Amino acid sequence: MSTRIFARAGLVGAGVLALLGPLTAGTAAASAAGQGGGARVKAAPYAVVPYENVNVRYGPGTSYGKITTSPAGQPLGAYCWTRGEIIRDNGYTNDVWVKLLEGYVSAVYLKGNEYGGLPASARC
Repeated sequence: MSTRIFARAGLVGAGVLALLGPLTAGTAAASAAGQGGGARVKAAPYAVVPYENVNVRYGPGTSYGKITTSPAGQPLGAYCWTRGEIIRDNGYTNDVWVKLLEGYVSAVYLKGNEYGGLPASARC
């Protein structure tokens, strides 16, 4: 009798795993496709949030080409911060640039502290 209970439990567990597998893969694919930017944030150790639309650049300064523009409020995956060109805007002055998955963004446009919400120890 106890063998049947274990067999049923094994079948139920296998069924649950079979259902979860496709859901997990589908969710990951949807995130990677750009729904909410979740996949980009999870791939980096930190998340930063711009308070206005922000230019993402190839390097830590405006002389570097623009890669893309990220919308305000969208979390972005970040690795570390570094010093670069001094940016003065919206009453703030800062030379800190945050390294994202895609490029660099000035911390002047990010919510949080002077390092764009990253810890001071997260220097590149």
